Amino acid sequence: MSEPDTSVRGSAALLGPAEVRTLAERFGVRPTKQLGQNFVHDGNTVRRIVAAAGVGRADTVLEVGPGLGSLTLALLDVVDSVVAVEIDPVLARHLPVTVADRAPELADRLRVVEADALRVAAADLPAVPTALVANLPYNVAVPVLLHLLAELPSLMTSLVMVQAEVADRLAAEPGGRVYGVPSVKAGFFGTVRRAGAVGTQVFWPVPRVESGLVRVERYAEPPWPTDEEHRRRVFAVVDAAFAQRRKTLRAALAGWAGSAPEAERRLIAAGIAPTARGETLDTAAYVRLAAQA
Repeated sequence: MSEPDTSVRGSAALLGPAEVRTLAERFGVRPTKQLGQNFVHDGNTVRRIVAAAGVGRADTVLEVGPGLGSLTLALLDVVDSVVAVEIDPVLARHLPVTVADRAPELADRLRVVEADALRVAAADLPAVPTALVANLPYNVAVPVLLHLLAELPSLMTSLVMVQAEVADRLAAEPGGRVYGVPSVKAGFFGTVRRAGAVGTQVFWPVPRVESGLVRVERYAEPPWPTDEEHRRRVFAVVDAAFAQRRKTLRAALAGWAGSAPEAERRLIAAGIAPTARGETLDTAAYVRLAAQA
């Protein structure tokens, strides 16, 4: 990731509440719960998201679910390349038009890919992204984030807006009440922390839940192998451990290991007490345990 551009360019005319509703009406867009569509209409909020992302001119930013373009316009003010992945064909078709209308001098910095972010591959993108900045669809936020982190090792930093409860889970520490599968799996790729809160009134339509910002900094030097085969082995152990959260790991991992005694043997070999529970282990412990398979 390049150094952030601290200058305020302000070339783009950002979208406000009236503009968001006008564009939606013009394009015949009705926000759907199925696609998790809640459009941000507050300029200060999108500016804050871009600032929290810490992206600079040389970054190529991947944005998922750009919608009507609120965050897109703010990003184009700061970086020289934005690749927007949008599943809705109507929104994908109109986003370049909106940018050309509101920030014509920035329009050539945007490339739109009509695709499902859960299935998009590196080969589908016209450029290699260095950062992910997105208001993720809340119904698939964690799967999308984990897929992109796995598929795009070039993403050195990610700043995503998700449901506040999900943000808490992603950034949770071992032993906490909300620590679980998302926490461990996100921690496989890098350090994860909360980066702020976002209220409901900056969206249209107004969601019923609060939102939160999560920042993931990929490990500059990964502490373990990150290839697909190794990741799958580690994630299989994580899934098994939390499938029966209230049980000890000796019991919860019996199916994964083939039997409870074999699970105990592997746990001891990895330096983990068989009586421990899944929520007490950090990502490194799961990596050690996967190595015993």
